[in-house]
Amino acid sequence: MPRLVAAPVRFPDPRGVVIDEYVGAAATSSSEVSVAVLVSPPDWREPAQTPEFEEITVVLEGRLVVEHDGGQLDVVAGQAVQTFRGERVAYLTGAEGAQYVAVCLPAFTPEGSRREE
Repeated sequence: MPRLVAAPVRFPDPRGVVIDEYVGAAATSSSEVSVAVLVSPPDWREPAQTPEFEEITVVLEGRLVVEHDGGQLDVVAGQAVQTFRGERVAYLTGAEGAQYVAVCLPAFTPEGSRREE
């Protein structure tokens, strides 16, 4: 039976990014997949991570940069990027910031992201 997700779970983030999870471990107790909308401020940078999940990111507005061991990818509005489990990546935005949708398989968890501090 379909389930309405009336509102997302908002994750607090001290670096200024807004994370609204609609489906996932926090929002719906799903361990298989997570779907979140993120808004990153200008000149934002996330610590590098080597996640235990695949991530598909669709950029809705602005530009997202994905750094990886082979270089970097610029992903602009209307484009997507797919990263893979066990691959070291770091996400950042330029002066315009970005809004994007992230889908993680299996679902995102802070522990599963394996962020570097």
